[in-house]
Amino acid sequence: MPFSKWIISATLSIASLAQASEPLTAFENVYTAKLYGFAIEATSRFQPTSAEAGTYQYYFNADSMIGSITETTNVTWSEKDQTFTPHKYTYLRKGVGKSRDDELVFDWPNRKVTNTKNNRVLPLEGHSKIQDSLSYQLQLRQDLMAGKTDLEYSLTNGRKIKKYKFELVGEEKLKTPLGEVQTIKVKRSHVDDNAEVYAWFAKDFHYLLVRLQQEENGSAYTIYLSKASVNGKAIEHF
Repeated sequence: MPFSKWIISATLSIASLAQASEPLTAFENVYTAKLYGFAIEATSRFQPTSAEAGTYQYYFNADSMIGSITETTNVTWSEKDQTFTPHKYTYLRKGVGKSRDDELVFDWPNRKVTNTKNNRVLPLEGHSKIQDSLSYQLQLRQDLMAGKTDLEYSLTNGRKIKKYKFELVGEEKLKTPLGEVQTIKVKRSHVDDNAEVYAWFAKDFHYLLVRLQQEENGSAYTIYLSKASVNGKAIEHF
């Protein structure tokens, strides 16, 4: 899997919510990387919506000289089940390969998801916990905070359903632009990928994603957290 596709899937963005037993908190984080010599800056933002209690929007944007990618997902959070449920997901890519514009609408009562851009319908049938390419990241982080080790998720891009599986590697102390921090290292395994992807989460900072690395064909591509804020308050130092 190309590193840019991993960025598209927004693994840049799993970040500072509250502990599972606490109310979810808003966050805004910035990540930086270099890919093929081009600087990339990515912003992820999670905030409640005013329409209804328990509803949130998760936003991701990556910009570089060669193009941009923007994704959003509208989700509801179940405190009882500790799960996120997606309702509408949008994806817009410009200048990075072939341009693409998608909008997925999840119709849970009728168990289907529709890509409104091309009127393609995918039945959900028995998959009660299907996620989109952003919402699964929120669920992963929440499950890590809850101490779960069965980290497997079904997600859809509106064309097919695929599985992402993660495994815990161990703990590691990392140096970051915000200081040294103790992390939990997680590996993503996917049978269709030749690359190995690792993510490091700040154990004592609500499992904030601080580093992501893809290793493929002897090369490693890495992104780093450069700025973070929770409920409008900046994290100055770990």
